[in-house]
Amino acid sequence: MAVPYFIFTKFANSFSVHVKNLEELCVEQIRDIEAFVSARKGIFDFNSYTFAIQKRLEFNEFVSLVQRTSLEATCEEKIINIQQRERVEFGKYKGMLYCDLPDSYLLWLKSNYMGKDRDIVEAELKFRSM
Repeated sequence: MAVPYFIFTKFANSFSVHVKNLEELCVEQIRDIEAFVSARKGIFDFNSYTFAIQKRLEFNEFVSLVQRTSLEATCEEKIINIQQRERVEFGKYKGMLYCDLPDSYLLWLKSNYMGKDRDIVEAELKFRSM
């Protein structure tokens, strides 16, 4: 049986995790990952095989968190460089850079926002491989 392979990416206010081998996992393993994300009030996006949790964590803290659960997984850290400097002009994150937004909020915007900055949201999601 395959073991989940998590690729952890840290951002200013959150982190995201891409499940590299989601298609190889059994239904029970996927449910365990969903429960892990749900218990932390995160969002799992099956289109991109990515989950996001709005919390600041370092890679080693994430690994410890995974090890304290029933999940058996391989974890890898991905280092990124900030892409753009556009600021949010609305809502709860007004004034923040799009590149500093939590993944969970970007995923929410993807489904719910149709404003003038939609292309910036799409570009940031693409940059984060979400």
